[in-house]
Amino acid sequence: MVATAFQRLPLPPAELVVQPPNGRTLVNFETNFYTEQGEFTRTVRLLGREVELRIWPERFGWRFGDGHERWTTSPGDAYPNLEVTHRYLSKGRVAPSVATTYAAQFRVGNGPWRDVSGTVTIPGAPQSLRVVEARPVLVGGS
Repeated sequence: MVATAFQRLPLPPAELVVQPPNGRTLVNFETNFYTEQGEFTRTVRLLGREVELRIWPERFGWRFGDGHERWTTSPGDAYPNLEVTHRYLSKGRVAPSVATTYAAQFRVGNGPWRDVSGTVTIPGAPQSLRVVEARPVLVGGS
């Protein structure tokens, strides 16, 4: 019953952060991805009793928008800690996203925490990202 309540909760999608910012990255450049989704609690009422749920991201499914994907237990991290990166090999528009798989524990009253069986995966919204080529230009000085 608790597992069913957990699966029916409106769990938040993780917000994908892409570095460099502003919706652009370079071909053959390590583009950094992360999210700041962390642990949270919810309280539900089951059979007239309040049940507390402790919910956390167990793993993340990174979809880079070019056919490649990767699963990690890490939410990634901001620059300079490059934990989740991807190198795009050609220019164009892509739509990377991150799916979050949540796990949970529950307790009734001040009882012990117990594992909820199963997990729930919530897809995240794709971000618009333009992959561009950089061209070196020599500039003369005077």
